[in-house]
Amino acid sequence: MKEHTQLREFWESRLQSDWTESGVGYKHLGRAFNIWMYRVRAEGFRREVATLGLDLRDARVLDVGSGTGFYVRRWQELGAKSITGCDLTDAAVHRLRGRFPSADFLQLDIAEPGGALDPASFDAVSAMDMLFHITDDSRYRAALRAIGEAVRPGGVFVLSENFLHRPEQRGDHQVNHTLPWITAALDEAGFDVVRRVPMLVLMNAQVDAHPLWRKLWGGLLRAVTLTEITGWLAGALLYPLERRLVRILRESPTTELMICRRR
Repeated sequence: MKEHTQLREFWESRLQSDWTESGVGYKHLGRAFNIWMYRVRAEGFRREVATLGLDLRDARVLDVGSGTGFYVRRWQELGAKSITGCDLTDAAVHRLRGRFPSADFLQLDIAEPGGALDPASFDAVSAMDMLFHITDDSRYRAALRAIGEAVRPGGVFVLSENFLHRPEQRGDHQVNHTLPWITAALDEAGFDVVRRVPMLVLMNAQVDAHPLWRKLWGGLLRAVTLTEITGWLAGALLYPLERRLVRILRESPTTELMICRRR
């Protein structure tokens, strides 16, 4: 309960003060750089989801940890007509309802959704860059179980995570788990992994790289994004390279997108 309260207070404060790409993204790199980063994320999400064969005109979609609604917008672009979003914070849900009047939004903790989500009622669920903020392992697995219960058999689950090959990394507001740990938790929740692809390569913290490279590249990114002008220029220069890298590489030292199917 303490972990849940601290997590909610952290995100309530952060989203109340910054309901933009930097509020939900890599805050230290500034909004301008994050806008370019999220362009790459959007393209990757649309590309991968479009290959799933979902008839989104009749599908029910759930987006977990909606934040600013970035992925709600992506589902809309893909043609989804029935979208439900949920978030831990009142700061997000109140604004989301105004931004997306055709969608439904629930304020809930996905690790303890109560009876808010009907069993096997969604054809597709997304949880993008939010699970690693659940720092209690038992609550992380509980969140996956709740998602598994909400997805119909044969439905899909799209998530982004860091999927470390290196040892687990723990912080106050984020835990980067290993790929085997996450896949085991997904299996426990009733999911089979379909594929995993890079979502970003250079435009994010190099959490799964050698510590020296991680420190050097992280320092460079922070240096070139000290102002919004230099951040915008850095993002614009990296953007075409990043788009190519996420298509040609099979592994990434940072955020990856995974597609799962409910058994």
